[in-house]
Amino acid sequence: MKYTGTTGSAGIAIGKVYLYQRFQPEITMEPAGPPDCELLHYRTAQNAARKELEALRTRFSETGNSEQTAIFAAQLEILLDETIDEEIRNGISSGECSGAWVIHSVFEQYAAMFEGLDDPIIQERAADLRDICVRLLRCWADLPEQNLSALPEPVIIVAHDLLPSDTATLDRKNTLGILTETGGGTSHSAIIARAYEIPAVLGVSGIVSALKNRQEVILDAINGKVLTNFSLETRSTYESKRQEYLQQQAYTKQFIAREPVTPDNVRILVELNIASAAPQELEAVKYTDGAGLFRSEFLYMGRSAPPTEEEQFQAYRKVLMAYNHRPVILRTLDIGGDKPLACLDLPKEENPFLGERALRLCFRHPEIFHTQLRAALRASSFGQLWLMFPMVSSMEDLRRAKACLERAKEELRSERVPFREDLKTGMMIEVPSIALLADQAAKEADFASIGTNDLIQYLTAADRGNPAVSDYYQAYHPAVFRLIRYVARYFAAQGKPVGVCGEMGGNLLAATVLIGLGIRQLSVGAASVAAVKQMISSTSCEKAEELAKTVCGLSTAGEVYQYLREKVTLSHSFIGGS
Repeated sequence: MKYTGTTGSAGIAIGKVYLYQRFQPEITMEPAGPPDCELLHYRTAQNAARKELEALRTRFSETGNSEQTAIFAAQLEILLDETIDEEIRNGISSGECSGAWVIHSVFEQYAAMFEGLDDPIIQERAADLRDICVRLLRCWADLPEQNLSALPEPVIIVAHDLLPSDTATLDRKNTLGILTETGGGTSHSAIIARAYEIPAVLGVSGIVSALKNRQEVILDAINGKVLTNFSLETRSTYESKRQEYLQQQAYTKQFIAREPVTPDNVRILVELNIASAAPQELEAVKYTDGAGLFRSEFLYMGRSAPPTEEEQFQAYRKVLMAYNHRPVILRTLDIGGDKPLACLDLPKEENPFLGERALRLCFRHPEIFHTQLRAALRASSFGQLWLMFPMVSSMEDLRRAKACLERAKEELRSERVPFREDLKTGMMIEVPSIALLADQAAKEADFASIGTNDLIQYLTAADRGNPAVSDYYQAYHPAVFRLIRYVARYFAAQGKPVGVCGEMGGNLLAATVLIGLGIRQLSVGAASVAAVKQMISSTSCEKAEELAKTVCGLSTAGEVYQYLREKVTLSHSFIGGS
């Protein structure tokens, strides 16, 4: 029997199933008890949950595990968040619903808000909120904690979903693989699985009820497949594939610290996409040429008021000092429309991707934009900060944003606050209208970064969050490569750098073509750094240019993908799907 899903972390595992079913609260609209008793019950449950999280944070802190420490420190902050706590207390005090119902409703409201965000990394914070909610409701029910910290033997964990606390306490020694019914490539399960190098196949509908405890399965997390009831011959074949994959992995790791230079001696910059100033985000700093995308949205999430200038300044300075004068491209606030914020009252829009978001939202709320610009300018004294404006759709947008920056500079000058006068300013190219004005934009912007996720969405007219039109969202569409070629050509003519910070940069087939189109900066997630460097070291610019020329002459995304699969020799575990 064969099941299919999404590869969350590449690899192959063969082993016994361990069905994991964590506490699932049953929430009903049961009558509320006396508000005073319900409030006391809530406080007791909150204190119990707090003690559990503090113990987990301390445990991982003492072992030097910064990633897990950060997860539980963040969850502790959310649990004790004043806004969430106040909403829960007010809901309970009203006496209309039980405390459990109020807790679930408040956390689900915030989780749904995060889940609706466009940024996949920040979007996954919804999992943290639901994780905390489940913990709090379990404490409300006065039930003991369950986790995966002590597995009985080496197993493949099979679950409906794994929350951050599940993956953070994982018994790595006995976890052969992970198989879930939900989740995708940017979920917590996928991120942790990749960090631990545990094969994971996610999004396999109905797999929990289809399997039994201790049943042997093959987890093909290269092709996103799960095999059951297989022959000894099939098992032997996959064992050989597993050994081959492990050898490839070991070889690829050798490239993490290498300088990314093509065989014909062209230096390609490999930079890092980061979403916060947290320690785990900065672990790959020493292996990269800079931060090609520093998302600033994390500072604004889950709070009742926007971050202060000082809060932003401290976060930006921390990243700049970590990079020690290598460029850090800070993207100004990219939120709104499809990205609601608790600290901003934004109207609901019929077409949020085409609405008031990113730079458009900043123009509507100049006080928020001004505060961020001041913080960024102040931080620029501590490193090589480049400032990038998202969702630029016209030259008017670019000029208006630069004028806002000049006003912030004038203000700081009058206050005698130091900043870098030679601060580079650029823009995201993600809207086709500005891409087609690349000849003019390159004269007024110091640099550009192509946000391929949104560029593909707008170019193919396919909402990338809508599964009904997922077939139309085509990363290999020849029009995408043609437009990138057009942008790269005009920025090169002006001697201005242009990079790629979207998912295509870490997709080795697509990234090979990007180099052939003239892209010399690839900004990727930490998990892709070694593989991208390996690709660069084995791909001459001459060969990449030949590939790019052919790709731009093809007619369909399917033709492009098939052509690249035939012509490009790469480790199959890192090739992006069609």
